[in-house]
Amino acid sequence: MTYKESFIKFMVDSGVLTFGEFTLKSGRKAPYFINAGNYKTGAQLAKLGEYYAECIKDNNIDVETLFGPAYKGIPLAVSATVALFNKFGTSVNYCFDRKEVKDHGEGGTFVGRTLTDGEKVVVIDDVMTSGKALREVLPKLKSAADVNVTGMVITVDRMEKALDSYKSAVQSAYDEFGVKVYSIVTIKDIIGAIESGVIEGKEYLYSMKNYLAQYGAQY
Repeated sequence: MTYKESFIKFMVDSGVLTFGEFTLKSGRKAPYFINAGNYKTGAQLAKLGEYYAECIKDNNIDVETLFGPAYKGIPLAVSATVALFNKFGTSVNYCFDRKEVKDHGEGGTFVGRTLTDGEKVVVIDDVMTSGKALREVLPKLKSAADVNVTGMVITVDRMEKALDSYKSAVQSAYDEFGVKVYSIVTIKDIIGAIESGVIEGKEYLYSMKNYLAQYGAQY
C-alpha cells in the first residue's frame, strides 16, 4: 500500500472522510465530505504528521521552517515538524501566528522560529477551499521578513473549480501568489482507492465521477 492509499484509509478509519450526500458551503451537493475536525487523538495527530512529512519528501519541497496558520494549522505544523525528524532525520524549524498581537512579555505576532530574509517557509494547513488562508498569512509572513514561501501542503485537493472561476483554489493560489500547493492526495486518488478496493464505497463511484465531471477544474 502506498502512503497515499494508506492516508486515504486513515481518513476513513478516523471518520474524516465520509460518503453520502452533503450540502457544502458553496451550495453544491457532494457525494463525499472531509471533516478534518475529527482528528482528535494523539495517535491520529502523530500519524497525520507522518503523512505531511511523506508529502514534503515525496515532492522534494525545499524547506527550513514549517508555518502553521492559527488555529487549525498550529498542531499540524508541529506534528509535521516532529515527523520529519523522527521519520527522516530532517530537523526543520516551526512557527505559527497569533490571532491577536501580544502586547506583553516577549510580544509580537509569531511564536516559535524568528523568521529571517530568504528563509524557505512551507505553509501547513488542512484543506484549501478558496485560498483565503493563504491570502491572509502571506502578508503576515512578509511583514516579519522577506521569506521565500516555497510551497503549501494540504491534505486533500478536491480538484474543484471555484464558484466564480474555472480554476481550482490550488490553481488560483499559484496564479495569484506564485505559491505551489501540494496535497497528500487528490479526489482522483480517493476514487482510485475505491476502485482498487483499498476502501469501501463502490456504490458512490458513479456520483463521485459525475460530481467531478460537473464541478471539476481542468488540470
